[in-house]
Amino acid sequence: MKHIISKVKWLLTISLFFASSTHLQAQTLSTAPAFEVVVLGDSGGIEDGNLSAFLLRSLTEPNYVALDAGTLVNGINQSIKQGAFDDLTIKEGDKWGKAGTILRQHVKGYLLSHAHLDHINGMLVASPEDSKKSIYALASVNTMIGETYFNGKAWANFSDRGIPPLLNKYHVVDLLPGKATPIADTQLSVTAFSLSHPVESSAFIIEHGDDMFVYFGDTGPDIVEKQGKLDAIWTYLAKQVKHKSLRGMIIETSFENERPHNLLFGHLTPALLMGELSNFADKIGGEQPLKGLNVVISHIKYSLAKNVDPRAKITQQLNEGNGLGLNIIIPQQGQKLLF
Repeated sequence: MKHIISKVKWLLTISLFFASSTHLQAQTLSTAPAFEVVVLGDSGGIEDGNLSAFLLRSLTEPNYVALDAGTLVNGINQSIKQGAFDDLTIKEGDKWGKAGTILRQHVKGYLLSHAHLDHINGMLVASPEDSKKSIYALASVNTMIGETYFNGKAWANFSDRGIPPLLNKYHVVDLLPGKATPIADTQLSVTAFSLSHPVESSAFIIEHGDDMFVYFGDTGPDIVEKQGKLDAIWTYLAKQVKHKSLRGMIIETSFENERPHNLLFGHLTPALLMGELSNFADKIGGEQPLKGLNVVISHIKYSLAKNVDPRAKITQQLNEGNGLGLNIIIPQQGQKLLF
């Protein structure tokens, strides 16, 4: 397991301050980074303007794929302010500014984990000025998006299937679970897996050459959901890391450990996340096989309650429960991360 450990171990985490926000970059120790992730939205729940959305690209190309799209244009604008795209060659035309150019020319598709509004709202509201590209999702997810939003009532149908009139801006691609699919206009491919949630959710294993990155949509733990869906992903990844490099993952932790299991509604706590990752480690085998693995925590639920800071509490509980030697990253909107 020397291969995975050397590939995921971090050299440094540099924090640069721009105005009141933090811009974070990181690099791996023994090998050059392979992926860039820009945090368009880091939170779950009720705070509009900062909902689940990330951009990912291989550092060998200037084109991104969006990992969910709860917040899109506002996330791009916040990331521009913090310098997240400063290393990207952006050619602005006469019509579109920097944010428009990034959205229209550099975001080549959407990987949508599920149809809940806090994961697709940004794409919907940006669609009138977006460019043609593809939406990739499991079949049930695409069907629900078409029936619920792209129906001519909740929103115009900007896709190429479903209820007419079809505006044909977005090409809808149904992903087959466990089968790799190329992402058009990028050098990336994606393999989707089903996750347990009140509606079907998804995990995406994105690959470029021998490098992998995993994005998890909302998911409940196997111990509660009783469907074994996370176990299937851990089994698959444990086989893959024998000959490929797992550069990192984004996975949710929505609630504190005190949250009762019957009120999780298909989400994770720090303790439940560590239990799942321990299962993953056991499948790989060896001594501390996940030491140094980059784990980005998403979807921490925002709260309007007085004197309540779920982010601080969840961060504390994750660090206290981190017996696997993980490199836990609590992202903030506008940050750029290198893996």
